[in-house]
Amino acid sequence: MLTSYADRFDTPAGYLDFARFGPPSRDAVAATTRAMEAAAHAGHSTVDDLMRAEVTAREAAARLAGSDAEHTVLLPNASTGLFHAALGVREGVVLAPRSDFPANHYPWRRAGELGRATPRWLDPGPGEGVTADLVRAALTDDVVAVSVSAVDFRTGFRTDLAALREAIGPGRLLVVDAIQAFGVAEMPWEAADVVVAGGQKWLRAGWATGFATLSDRALETLEPVLTGWTGVRDAGVFDGAEHPPAAGARRWSITNLSPVAAASFAAALDLVERHTVAAVEAAVAARIAELTEVVHRHRGRVLSPADPARRAGILSFAVPGHDPSHVAKLLHAEGIALTVREDSLRLSPHASTPPEVSERLAAALAALRA
Repeated sequence: MLTSYADRFDTPAGYLDFARFGPPSRDAVAATTRAMEAAAHAGHSTVDDLMRAEVTAREAAARLAGSDAEHTVLLPNASTGLFHAALGVREGVVLAPRSDFPANHYPWRRAGELGRATPRWLDPGPGEGVTADLVRAALTDDVVAVSVSAVDFRTGFRTDLAALREAIGPGRLLVVDAIQAFGVAEMPWEAADVVVAGGQKWLRAGWATGFATLSDRALETLEPVLTGWTGVRDAGVFDGAEHPPAAGARRWSITNLSPVAAASFAAALDLVERHTVAAVEAAVAARIAELTEVVHRHRGRVLSPADPARRAGILSFAVPGHDPSHVAKLLHAEGIALTVREDSLRLSPHASTPPEVSERLAAALAALRA
């Protein structure tokens, strides 16, 4: 476990639901408090001072994504970025997995209803995610983009972004929802044309935080349909005329975001940068390996990929012959927080999760067998 990292949090040891929500660090909470206190005692420079957090957060997000500030924009959530991307595709077919989280469905459905991009659904096999072979088999001349999750929300299946880029070629857009991967998995983000992520999960920045990075190809190809007054050139000039969209990713800005949320986001990103994504990923992988061994030992059926290289952050499992809701009650009794679905349970530890959580899981599953 990353002791210096874990020391920045007050999260209970049994919290294993980071794929749903990542409780913020004391750093993020303190940054939020300072920003709110400054706002409460506002003076002539307060708003301008608070807005500087957006620049800090945007630059940090860009560095972690292997990009730069000109190609990066802060957003209130991942879905906003996906809608920007979907409505920006003028025409053609976009491939997206039917098994993906609905956030990667509705933008494309709405775009289709407006006569723009037409979604065509991919169907990965059981326990699988989107692979280069699956996409390659679905490619036709009218396909202009592929939209996928970097990590599957059900099983933690890790998408091979580099292989997807090679499969679709340089002329098609690759849109990636990175919310289940960013900050917890090192991935070749430069392979994608659009990377969007919310900060409330693995980045542990709280709600109303997120960002997008856009490649030059995306900036040239996607029509900035949702550009607002803050996303244009000379945004501070109020002359009653329509201004052209900003040259970089700022064209995806609709209006000013919360500087309080930006302060929290900046603090959360700084924590990740200081401890590195590689170290966080290694710590999470170690917890996943321990939890997986416990599930196997107690005759559970693991639904996540067996190969550690093909998964990230998430361990989904079921216990044959037992309703997941009943298993969850025993886990709750041991102080374990997790996601419960009709057919499975999902554990998602973080780098701050202590080894003792495996003993709690073992106790709950032993009680089930008894």
